[in-house]
Amino acid sequence: QVQLVESGGGLVQAGGSLRLSCAASGRSFVEYVLGWFRQAPGKEREFVAALSRNGARTDYADSVKGRFAISRDNAKNTVYLQMNGLKPEDTAVYYCAADSTLRTRDLRLGAGYWGQGTQVTVTS
Repeated sequence: QVQLVESGGGLVQAGGSLRLSCAASGRSFVEYVLGWFRQAPGKEREFVAALSRNGARTDYADSVKGRFAISRDNAKNTVYLQMNGLKPEDTAVYYCAADSTLRTRDLRLGAGYWGQGTQVTVTS
């Protein structure tokens, strides 16, 4: 098993930036494909980004391509989501996700482990 704890959310104006972090503990971090999802009020949770075990392959939702970047530091057991050019529609609770059984492109369908979420609010 792996435990995931997000941090870095907050309030930011449109056009601004935030970097989310997700610290993992438990089984070997490098075994996991990692990702981020988000859920806005009244909406279903949606895929944001995914990253392969060695960090070489990424997958992004069309809505964040070119603005968000996912990365990982296997030495620190941490995955990051750099969010630039934030828009009010990016407002949501952001969840870190991990799975040791999936391919990177399959993580967008769901994951076995989830963090508790961190709130991101973008004002216009």
